[in-house]
Amino acid sequence: MRYTKTSTVLSLVLIMIAMTVTLAPRAQASGSEQILYSFSKGADGGLPLAGLVMDGAGNLYGTTWVGGTSGYGVVFELSPGAGGDWTQTVLHSFTGGKDGGLPLAGLIIDGAGNLYGTTQQGGSKGHGTAFEMIPGAGGKWKEKVLHSFGRKDGSDPAAALIMDAAGNLYGTAPEGGSKEYGAVFMLMPPVKGSTKWTVKTLHSFNNNQKDGYAPLASLVMDASGNLYGTASQGGKNGAGVVFQMTPNGDGTWSEQIIHSFDSGNGKDGSLSTSGLLLDAAGNLYGTTEDGGKDRFYGVAFELTPDVGGKWNETILRTFDDGKGGGEPNASLIMDANGNLYGTTTTGGNAGVAFELTQGANGKWKETVLHTFKHGKDGAAPYAGLVFDSKGNLYGTTKLGGGTADSGTVFEITP
Repeated sequence: MRYTKTSTVLSLVLIMIAMTVTLAPRAQASGSEQILYSFSKGADGGLPLAGLVMDGAGNLYGTTWVGGTSGYGVVFELSPGAGGDWTQTVLHSFTGGKDGGLPLAGLIIDGAGNLYGTTQQGGSKGHGTAFEMIPGAGGKWKEKVLHSFGRKDGSDPAAALIMDAAGNLYGTAPEGGSKEYGAVFMLMPPVKGSTKWTVKTLHSFNNNQKDGYAPLASLVMDASGNLYGTASQGGKNGAGVVFQMTPNGDGTWSEQIIHSFDSGNGKDGSLSTSGLLLDAAGNLYGTTEDGGKDRFYGVAFELTPDVGGKWNETILRTFDDGKGGGEPNASLIMDANGNLYGTTTTGGNAGVAFELTQGANGKWKETVLHTFKHGKDGAAPYAGLVFDSKGNLYGTTKLGGGTADSGTVFEITP
C-alpha cells in the first residue's frame, strides 16, 4: 500500500510502525507459539496494529486501533497469572474527542511506570494527540493529554515516541508541518511552575528530491543525541529515505539524507514504514514493505557508517512472499548474539515471525520461527516483537484469534 499526500492517515490501517528495541538472549528457531489473548472488537479493543512494551514485572502493554466503549481504540494491559493464564485490563478507552482516538502506535514506559503514546485522531485540534498514562491507587490509570496536534506542528501522528535522559519526547507525524508533508517534533516537559508541555518542530519535510516525506515510523537516538528515522516517500528516487537529525549549538536541528531507496534497481527496497534499530557499533537496521529483487515484497537492510559521513547499504534479506514471508512493516530487534528478529504481514500462510542470523561468510540466513495460519491463530502481524528476560518473544497480529477476527497477542517460546 502506498501513502500519498492526498490520502488521509485513516487509510493507513494497513500500515503499522513497530517500536521497542530490547537486547535479550537469543530465541531458538525450535520455538512454539501460544495465543495469550484474542480481541473481540468490543469493549476490550480490536485490530492491534502496534507492538508491545513490557515492564519489570512481566506485564505487557499495548494499544488497539478500534474497539473500546466508544469504538476509538484502547490502551490495554496483559498480566501473567498462575498456570500460564493472562488477564487483560483496559486502562483507557478513547472517545475520539479531546482525549484522542485511533492509536496506530505502541507505547513506551519510563522508570516510574508511566506510559506514553500517540493517537492519530482527536485532541482539541482534531489532528491527534501525544498522551501519558499514569498509574494510580487501586490499579486505576489516568490519561493525560500532553499535546494536541494542529497542522503546523505535524498532524495525525502514527508512530511511537522515544524519550531522552532529560524526559524530552521525540516523534514523527506523516502530515502537517510548515510544508504540509510531515514533521519531526520534540515535546519538552513542563518547566517549574507550569503544567504545560512545549512542542518544537525540528524539521518539516518537503516533497522534493532532496528530502523525504510522510514519515510513519518512530525514531532512534544515538549517544551523541542524533536522531535517525525513515520517511516512506520522497528522496531522489521517490521510494523513501533514511534521515539523520543533528542538534546544532543554537537549539536548531539539521537534517541529512543518509540513504535514498531505489526500488527501480531491482535490489533495494522502498516504502519503509519501520523504525530503525541502532547497534552498539552505530549500524542501523530496518525493513521496507516494498521493493527488492521482484520490486514488490520488501527487504531487510543494514546501513553502515563510513568515512566522510557516507553510509553503505547492505541488503540482508529479500522477501518473496513465499514461506519466508513478505511485506515487512515492522522494526527489527536484536539479541545479545547479534541475531535479528521481525515479522512480515504476508507470505507463509498469513504472515510469519522470523530470525536473521549472520554466518561466518558474512551472509545472512532467514529462519521462520512461526507461520501464522489465521483462524484461532493470529494473522497479519503488522508490528515488531519484544523480548522478555528468558528470550521469549511477544507480539500482536491485526487479525485472527477467534470469531471476531480482530487480532491477538501471542508469545513464541524457545
